[in-house]
Amino acid sequence: MSALTLCAVTDAAGQVARPDLLAAALPVHRQLRPGLPATEAAYVEKMQRIFGYGARMVVACLPDGKVAGLALYRVYENTYEDLRLYIDDLVTDEAQRSMGVGSQLLEQCETLARVNGCRYLVLDSGTWRTQAHKLYFRQGFTISSFHFTKPLLDA
Repeated sequence: MSALTLCAVTDAAGQVARPDLLAAALPVHRQLRPGLPATEAAYVEKMQRIFGYGARMVVACLPDGKVAGLALYRVYENTYEDLRLYIDDLVTDEAQRSMGVGSQLLEQCETLARVNGCRYLVLDSGTWRTQAHKLYFRQGFTISSFHFTKPLLDA
């Protein structure tokens, strides 16, 4: 694996600090979330709204500047885990999987969680993502709950 550089796309206030990396993250992000906008302008607009709700992004870049993976996360407090860093999205480019990108992104998220005084590092993962689950178990995650969803089609 080539050396990776981890770069924050957003600053502490959620402003896009690296618009070039946000745009470069789109094709990788769509590998996990194909419903994301396909055009750069629409993607940037959507992500800016999400950053406004507290999300932050870090990307793993290859020496040639290509985005190898990304983590979208947020720090917040709830009633049962107190302060936590929740990872909304963690994805490695298909061509870079099983090469340590995801591990480095998780380690960065853990560092950010500790710096922010979080007691927990948390994520949800689709039941079909068994390869990703192997990574999470290796990184010390456990299955602590079920995640239930109810679509609100009339909303």
